Amino acid sequence: MIARFFELFGKITLFGLAAIRDVFRPPFELFYFLQQLYEIGVGSLLLILTSGFALGVVMTLHTRGTLIQFGAESEIPTFQAMSFLNEIGPLVAALLIAGRVGAGIGAQLANMRATEQIDAIETLSIDSFKFLVVTRIVACTLMLPILTVFMDAAGILGGFASERVVSHLSFRLYFSRAFDGIAIANLIPPTLKTAVFGFLIGTISCFFGYTTDEGSDGVRRASTSSVVVSSLAVILADVILVKLIFFIFPDQAI
Repeated sequence: MIARFFELFGKITLFGLAAIRDVFRPPFELFYFLQQLYEIGVGSLLLILTSGFALGVVMTLHTRGTLIQFGAESEIPTFQAMSFLNEIGPLVAALLIAGRVGAGIGAQLANMRATEQIDAIETLSIDSFKFLVVTRIVACTLMLPILTVFMDAAGILGGFASERVVSHLSFRLYFSRAFDGIAIANLIPPTLKTAVFGFLIGTISCFFGYTTDEGSDGVRRASTSSVVVSSLAVILADVILVKLIFFIFPDQAI
């Protein structure tokens, strides 16, 4: 069991390193890369916005009662903004992308392998690894920080909507309190760490899809493994990156 884990870890690591090496090697497949950016970014935007807004409303409803007990009702906007910017927004956005995009990449590449479409691409003297894998990994890496910004904005807006209904707090006062005391260091490092999450999701999903060779059963297995392993990798990486942020920004990061 442990040996199989380290064997899988080693294979995925080498797969990711090969992708990093090929990023800077022409041809760059710009049109297909832009297509992947659109599918991952625009295709996931509605899911990110609705999830973030709903999560913002629920968080405010849950925290409001507790903060009122301590006479800290005015701190609700600050608590909401700090929670989303530092942890909830980046982590939830990554898990949603692991579920939607990771499963899609794993299933799509496994299906192309099962139907010999990847072999057909290689017969045309096209590097299938660079064409299918590298473009998806780079697209995931670039789009996840952008989607995280939308998740943060939707979550804070959801918190405002909830507060507006309950306490009639004005838009200007809510956002003044929400961003009071928040420095750039509270926003940039947590958002940029999602680029690592995106790289992990893209690499793991492409690995299970591209390397499978088990027919239709392999498609199901690749899709499931992509989601499970990507989600686990994101959570474990988050632990390490949060400690790293604490180390680099000991005063600003919470």
